[in-house]
Amino acid sequence: MIIDTARLWLRPVLLDDAPAMVALDADPRVMRFVNGGSPTPRAQIVDWTIPRARAEYTAHGTGIRTLILKDTAEFAGWIELRRPRHSSRTELELSYRLPHHLWGRGLATEAAIAILRAAFTEHRAQRVFAGTSPQNAASRKVLQKIGMRRVPTLLDDDYEVEYEVLRHHWEMHTATTSRIDLVTAAGVDTAATTRRGAVVGRHRLPDALAGA
Repeated sequence: MIIDTARLWLRPVLLDDAPAMVALDADPRVMRFVNGGSPTPRAQIVDWTIPRARAEYTAHGTGIRTLILKDTAEFAGWIELRRPRHSSRTELELSYRLPHHLWGRGLATEAAIAILRAAFTEHRAQRVFAGTSPQNAASRKVLQKIGMRRVPTLLDDDYEVEYEVLRHHWEMHTATTSRIDLVTAAGVDTAATTRRGAVVGRHRLPDALAGA
């Protein structure tokens, strides 16, 4: 199933996405808060990351979704809902990664709002959580924008801090919010988007979505 937002398509990751994902992880700016800036080996992405995500999607409907920018049909990164292996709770972990040239446009927020809705309505999660570096101010801002709250912890949080949103908090947050309000929350100029014709449902699906 393809998730449709104002400016993005979110489709299940494909093996064909490997070159773009390798290039994404080769940018030290992208990987700075992931592992200090080191690239991810191509073999890891091809042999483990994508197959694991495809298997999770087949089994549960979760996993990595590739972001496709509607205006250009270009690769715009990925977003993931992952089922923790050793958790006894009905919860999902959120993560995402976008190319540097697309930062600061509200795309991560837009994708995260859409994937949160899927987490709580389709997958019936009771909790969605995400971890980020305490120095990654941009990522923390995205998590706060989508309604997540920092989780208090007794552990050393110099390396990572955790954010969460519980199902009942999400339901309260979205009870009176329309779809257009969610787009506005992501920082999208809805008037300009409409002028460009980039509104939900008005795009011919490009070859970038084939096989999803």
